Amino acid sequence: MSQFEKLKNIAVVAHVDHGKTTMVDEILKQSNTFEERAEIVERVMDSGEIEKERGITITAKNCSFFYKDTKINLLDTPGHADFGGEVERSLMMVDGVLLLVDASEGPLPQTRFVLRKALSRGLKVAVIINKVDRPDQRIDEVRGECEDLLLEIATELEVEDFDIDIPFIYASAKNGWAAMEPGVVREDMIPVLDFMVSDYFPEPKQDIEAPLQLLVSNLTYSKFLGQQFVGRIHQGKIVKNQQFTCIGADKSKNFKVSNIQTYSGLQTVEVNEAHAGEIVICAGIEEVHIGDTITPTTDQNPLERIEVEPPTVAVNVSVSTSPMSGQEGEYLTSRKLEEFLQDACRLNVALKYEATDDAKVYKLKGRGELQIAIVFEELRRKGFELMVSRPEVLFQEIDGEKHEPYELAVLDVPDDFTGVVTEKLSIRKGIMSSMMPIGEGRTRIEFEIPSRGLIGYRGAFMTDTRGEGILSTEFLGYRPYAGDMLARQNGAIISDRAGKVTGYAIFNLLNNGEFFVEPGDMVYEGMVIGESKKENDANVNICRGKQLTSVRTAGKDENIILPPVRPRTLEWALDWIDNNEWVEITPQNVRIRKKELAANKRSVVRKEKK
Repeated sequence: MSQFEKLKNIAVVAHVDHGKTTMVDEILKQSNTFEERAEIVERVMDSGEIEKERGITITAKNCSFFYKDTKINLLDTPGHADFGGEVERSLMMVDGVLLLVDASEGPLPQTRFVLRKALSRGLKVAVIINKVDRPDQRIDEVRGECEDLLLEIATELEVEDFDIDIPFIYASAKNGWAAMEPGVVREDMIPVLDFMVSDYFPEPKQDIEAPLQLLVSNLTYSKFLGQQFVGRIHQGKIVKNQQFTCIGADKSKNFKVSNIQTYSGLQTVEVNEAHAGEIVICAGIEEVHIGDTITPTTDQNPLERIEVEPPTVAVNVSVSTSPMSGQEGEYLTSRKLEEFLQDACRLNVALKYEATDDAKVYKLKGRGELQIAIVFEELRRKGFELMVSRPEVLFQEIDGEKHEPYELAVLDVPDDFTGVVTEKLSIRKGIMSSMMPIGEGRTRIEFEIPSRGLIGYRGAFMTDTRGEGILSTEFLGYRPYAGDMLARQNGAIISDRAGKVTGYAIFNLLNNGEFFVEPGDMVYEGMVIGESKKENDANVNICRGKQLTSVRTAGKDENIILPPVRPRTLEWALDWIDNNEWVEITPQNVRIRKKELAANKRSVVRKEKK
């Protein structure tokens, strides 16, 4: 199996939840990549803990398989727009793209984003219409939408020699079959496998005699080998124990390659050398960054660095100054926090961080709230305690005028909820660009809206549509500032003292609003414990217990029934908080607190702002 005549590098891309990782599972199974006795799990490429829990792909991953006389390096990429940087750097390593589109939902914002990037790089694109077994499938309409989208993007990019005759494959990845014609049901994925080894996807150019050019597209770490870099060899060959030069953004460094590996299935195998076209994992240098070029020391000719879409959202990250600091986590210092942020930005080119005037606070910039929330979820699982501010968009000054990022929000909602969704987005400065029915009982609405208008909206959207709505976004670029916008309309309910929450206190305060805490939780002064029904904040005693003298007999006492408390997730907290609040994150809890804990000082701050 180690011998092959042809080599193909192909990425599988799709909008989130269109079945991409399930499709990769079936391709690997039916290409006999797994050993007979191997335990096969679902979504085998989603290997991270957070990926398994949330059911989404967060980082792009490589694997390979052999089919007939061809080795195929396959890349599984994220489908969520916030992780678009992963897709962009992955496309630097491939020559072809398999684009999955849901047979009911059709092309969505991330589909457009991926297609634009693929066509701008001159990659060959084939479309797989997945989930054709859905009862609400719209195969013919979706095919037409895909063709229109391809032609629109090719015209926009002025792509020369664009072949409009894009191949379409029809599949049900969940049931493990694919066909080249609509309406045909098979029992296997052989048409997809045969198509991948066909001449449609080109083999990489293999100029072995030219000087080495290897673009670093990813970083990984081995306990035994140390820092490793992943990249595709554009020309030449890389040989173990030879000297090469790593050309960085600012400086170059010579090093000796100590280990070379290539992908084989889900594992890697060590080799002594690798040639042009192959994707390799190499060790031997510690200071290496995504975008660097590996060349011979005698012929240094760097490739163009990886450039991705700029960050649009930023948050302030601080070490924890909570009264409960140090009780639930292991790492509390700004030095440790900065080290983690440095590593996160090295591994993800779409993340940036910078210091602020306050030595305890750093500013982290990313593509969206979900991407930033994933970074902090990883931090808390490693034992960190920290605080995070409300996400804010990054403004730019263009020709002396203030500009802000805009996004295209595509919403698929049941017909009954179009009114409330339209009203909420209009209040947030959104402008409707289209509205059309899709299938029976559902409507697709498109809004062009400032990015800050979507901060804190996802939770409200799911509530307004009773969990049946689908919200997708695409970055449109910077446009003139849309004016002031209301933040959270309701005030916060705040604990006025430290102590343990009692059910009696919550029961008697239910008229004030919704509570985020349960009996037995520990609170402190300045901690936000609920959302008020009014616009102003309210300080309450949530620790008050019932006086024993008020109890007559057990049979006469009032039975306390409390409403359920919503899950305190990190994404919910980042959506909900206001500008004068922090999200306090520990390995065990997610809390919300005021930046100024003392109630008397908060009132002074409020007067000064007025």
